[in-house]
Amino acid sequence: MDVVHSKGKVTKQAHVGVPEGTYEEEHGRETFFGRASHLYRTHPPTAWTRIEGKLRPRAINVNEMKPDDQTQEDGFWQLIAGNQDVRLYVSRRSRPMTYFLRDADGDLCYFIHRGSGTLESDYGPLAFTPGDYLIIPKGTTHRVVPEGDDNFFFVIEGTGEYRLPDRGLMGKHAHFDPGVMVVPEPDPHDEEGEFEVRVKRDNEFTSLFFAWHPLDVVGWQGDVSPVKLNILDHRPVYSPSYHMPPSAHCTWENDGFVICSFVPRPLEEDPEVLKVPFYHANIDADEILFYHEGNFFSRAGIDVGFITLHPQGIHHGPQPAAIEASKSKLRTDEVAVMVETHHPLVVSSEADAVVATEYETSWAAGMGLLGD
Repeated sequence: MDVVHSKGKVTKQAHVGVPEGTYEEEHGRETFFGRASHLYRTHPPTAWTRIEGKLRPRAINVNEMKPDDQTQEDGFWQLIAGNQDVRLYVSRRSRPMTYFLRDADGDLCYFIHRGSGTLESDYGPLAFTPGDYLIIPKGTTHRVVPEGDDNFFFVIEGTGEYRLPDRGLMGKHAHFDPGVMVVPEPDPHDEEGEFEVRVKRDNEFTSLFFAWHPLDVVGWQGDVSPVKLNILDHRPVYSPSYHMPPSAHCTWENDGFVICSFVPRPLEEDPEVLKVPFYHANIDADEILFYHEGNFFSRAGIDVGFITLHPQGIHHGPQPAAIEASKSKLRTDEVAVMVETHHPLVVSSEADAVVATEYETSWAAGMGLLGD
């Protein structure tokens, strides 16, 4: 057991009975899994009035991004941010793909923010609706066939394989039973003509043309296939007497990042327990949060279809009004997808162009530190 030191004005139990007039900050390693200390400050560590330099929290209005696939049948997604492990895209596909995609750069996770339709693949079709995660293994030939023209997909491309996280003492049926996941039934096609398969490697495309339909699989067996899981099938872990860290909501793991699902849940019952996310710098990870639906009570001015990015080294936590509002709130009603990355993310120029700049000093603004 690591030696724990205690000095000055503190509480013995993290997130419980925070001393009056102080703000608790968790200074932790390895994204809430490693060593940590809790500092009790007299001011919020997020209340800076000005930032100079490239490290800054961002609120990106992804609703304003215009990927090619919104207007072009053969168009592609638009990059939001990425690093050597993961790339985040927005897709607004308005018509069925005129080609089939085979991604050789990594596994794909399509999160369906808006729209419905069918994802066709080697293994068979999967119907999708809002809130669905579609996990597509690397090298799977597939195409997206939307039912309407108003669609919004958050696409997460990882260089490793998607897998379920170790649930530890809770067991493998916690959060959701693996049997809840849907896999496709074969649906072989026998059409003739000319069919294009685009292979994506190193972010470049090579087109293969076939005289028969590429989805001609009549059967499959094994443990590699597309799967579907709705975010509301993720059953949250919570405690009436302790505020759980974000890592308790992990849905998928990949190399260099994880995906967590925040869904409606009861808030803590103990009046001394912190009900909102505690202040932290999360020094070993960048944190992306995609807001899907509901009332995001810990963030003012954030609407559905927004993404917030909090980089390593920059504190984040609840805005001032959220702390007060949480005292009378009994449950959350927000649905959001978090992507936490081990390496820093680089934001694309297209995403940077739709940043809500007022967000980076919103904590100070909420305390009246910026004037009128």
